[in-house]
Amino acid sequence: MTSARCIRNRGAALAIVGALLSLLVLVGCGGSGGEAGPSATPASGHSPAVPPKVTFVELGSNSCIPCKEMRPVMRGIEQAFGVQVDVVFYDVWENDAPAKEYGIQYIPTQVFLDDKGVEFHRHVGFYPQEDIEALLVEQGLSKLATP
Repeated sequence: MTSARCIRNRGAALAIVGALLSLLVLVGCGGSGGEAGPSATPASGHSPAVPPKVTFVELGSNSCIPCKEMRPVMRGIEQAFGVQVDVVFYDVWENDAPAKEYGIQYIPTQVFLDDKGVEFHRHVGFYPQEDIEALLVEQGLSKLATP
């Protein structure tokens, strides 16, 4: 395992670029004198201007079969809740820092954080999409209308 921090999330690079662009716009305009608002690490191209209500952290490995089974569940949650949920994946075999940070002993492990970054739920093993959706609805999120 390496010590470099590695996020396997297709939206992570967009989030960094978006945050930098927002900062450049504020600096270029002389700043607003007020709060710039919270920043978020969006998944699926979420706008950094709209922070997620919940961050769903999936800690696993690209080589672990139950972890691979979580991939469609993560995509399903992104589609079902849109910008309300930020889904982040860490491959803890490639980088053990997130496993240490979250105190992970088994994979896959799912950690759910509120909009302030406080953990409110944790699950170990495969987690069915329907169960995650029920948890998120309990937290006040609304499923998006499906076409």
